[in-house]
Amino acid sequence: MGEKHREVDFVLTERRKILTVVECKWGDAEVDRGLRYLKARAPGCQAWQISATGRKDYVTPDGIRVAPAVVFLRTLV
Repeated sequence: MGEKHREVDFVLTERRKILTVVECKWGDAEVDRGLRYLKARAPGCQAWQISATGRKDYVTPDGIRVAPAVVFLRTLV
């Protein structure tokens, strides 16, 4: 139980610099602590928590975008 949860589902990088971190959830959920941890360590990166069935769309005070997956996917094209 002493292990710390510090992972996310995707990390997009360029030349070893973290550009975007993405945590995927099935539905609306509280922002993942691993995502918060990585955003704090790479403050210049974009951070997203996306959901397959959720409807919430907002930005947390620490700059994490929470949104349906389709909103994030539209930014990639």
